[in-house]
Amino acid sequence: MDKFIVSARKYRPQNFNTVVGQSHITTTLKNAIQHNQLAHAFLFCGPRGVGKTTCARILAKTINCENLQPDGEACNKCNSCKSFNDGASLNIHELDAASNNSVDDIRSLVEQVRFAPQAGKYKVYIVDEVHMLSASAFNAFLKTLEEPPSYAIFILATTEKHKILPTILSRCQIFDFKRITTNDTVEHLQEIVDKEEIKADKQSLHIIAQKSEGCMRDALSILDKIVSFSNGIVTYKNTLEHLNILDEDYYFKLLSYLQQQDLVNVMLLYDEINNKGFEGDLVLNGFAEFLRNVLVSKDIKAAVLLDVAEGMHERFTTLAKTTNSSYIISALNILNEAEINFKMARNKKLHVELTLIKLNFLQQAIDLSVNDGSIIKKKRVDAPAIIKFKPIQPYFAKQQSEAKLSIEKPKEEEKKPLAPNNNIEIKNIVTEPILHTKQPIASNGNKKDLLNILRERAGRNYIVEEVKEALVLSEEKLLQCWNEYIIKLETQGGKPSTVSTFRIAKINIIDELKFTISVNAITQQKFIEQEKMMLADHIQQTFNNRAINFSIAVEEGDQIMIPQHVMLNSKQRFERIAEQYPLIKELKEKLKLEIDY
Repeated sequence: MDKFIVSARKYRPQNFNTVVGQSHITTTLKNAIQHNQLAHAFLFCGPRGVGKTTCARILAKTINCENLQPDGEACNKCNSCKSFNDGASLNIHELDAASNNSVDDIRSLVEQVRFAPQAGKYKVYIVDEVHMLSASAFNAFLKTLEEPPSYAIFILATTEKHKILPTILSRCQIFDFKRITTNDTVEHLQEIVDKEEIKADKQSLHIIAQKSEGCMRDALSILDKIVSFSNGIVTYKNTLEHLNILDEDYYFKLLSYLQQQDLVNVMLLYDEINNKGFEGDLVLNGFAEFLRNVLVSKDIKAAVLLDVAEGMHERFTTLAKTTNSSYIISALNILNEAEINFKMARNKKLHVELTLIKLNFLQQAIDLSVNDGSIIKKKRVDAPAIIKFKPIQPYFAKQQSEAKLSIEKPKEEEKKPLAPNNNIEIKNIVTEPILHTKQPIASNGNKKDLLNILRERAGRNYIVEEVKEALVLSEEKLLQCWNEYIIKLETQGGKPSTVSTFRIAKINIIDELKFTISVNAITQQKFIEQEKMMLADHIQQTFNNRAINFSIAVEEGDQIMIPQHVMLNSKQRFERIAEQYPLIKELKEKLKLEIDY
């Protein structure tokens, strides 16, 4: 039994012409070899599985070929090519920088560069995944990379060019590999299945190419798995089953039900999909891609962007003619938001079902937003808006010809005379007068003041109170007010510390509207500040004067000034405290305490 070799290795390209999808790079390299314009350092960068290492090996074989072909290809017949194909060439050295990324590994590589090749023209050093080298290893590699011997060529390969130092990039000739297109992948897979005598249809190969996302190595690996799974017969159905891809027929049915607003069949269809083991995010992403293809199919110019299997173009084109563009765009917006929030949802199935419910009634919402063929602009409710206020018109008495307001009052009530004093307040209006436009108010043509207008409008449903005269601060009345507030604190269950602070506080009147409260400590100041608002309101009501205010001050006592540069230890601090407070020292001696300094 022959040993099995995976397709990615068995069908690895052996010359530039067999490299798939990188003609812009292979043509450049062949021309450089023909005109003897080879650089001393190359950087091959691009996605995984697109041929970077393959092109590096082909380049190393071609420049050492003894019988170079006119088109710049290796002959594959000379001793150098044969030894290279057998893996026995001494002129090519490969280093995996992912596992050999230290300074010592680079130094050993640099030491090998000093020896000239025994056979052939060049010694080629291929460093794969070069972005994994440490910064020290990069710096150790700089000098040799800039000025290598004439027989040494370095080929660096990486998938992440942005991680390489700019000093390395400036010393290399950079080649950017691109993703392999779906058509190129399908053609290459078709060649392989023909050589292997495998039965495979175009649709299944197209699905494999789409799943590989431009990576030829992944496409060949997927093909090997499906061939083993299907026993050598690759069909569209078993390809979908093996790759866990939802058939597009489900999406055609789903869109048809949504356009008909058939919510029952929509939910039943999703339940069938869910029972087959397809995750909700896969359904959302697949349906969004399906709607994208429908939108692309609406224009012939954009039809080249349609990435579907053969035989599906007509179905998409027919469906696009009967589907509204506004519905597709709105649905894509809903699906995109649902896919973003899918990970945060606790009930994944319910999250997808709610999205399908929105899509089911989306067409109805679009129809409601269109009025007589014109689109109605929706009001934004999630953005800040300016609060609109109704302008207040100035009130004044109108002329006799314009005044048409009258006041309807209870007949049994009589109007009480008002006090002649102008300093009045109107309070407690029981009922709001009802205004009618029956009879004009008698007027002599002169403007009325606000007091007379209020009298006419309110009738007798008001109380006239005389405004009390504001009093200025006096020591006797202020102390009386202060003691009343202390009693109020006690009756309301205030803290004893707060009450005692109010009792020992000193009051000093500064002028007619201001006084100060003096306390001995900052803690006492905090206690009074907690009651500041209630205290101020109590004093202002007592004096009928809202202009009265006060401030709280802490009296400075005798303090021992210690220079900042003097640092006292524990024993010195105790001696200083005992000197200031002798009772502490006496307590220590009576209790025979020992202090741990």
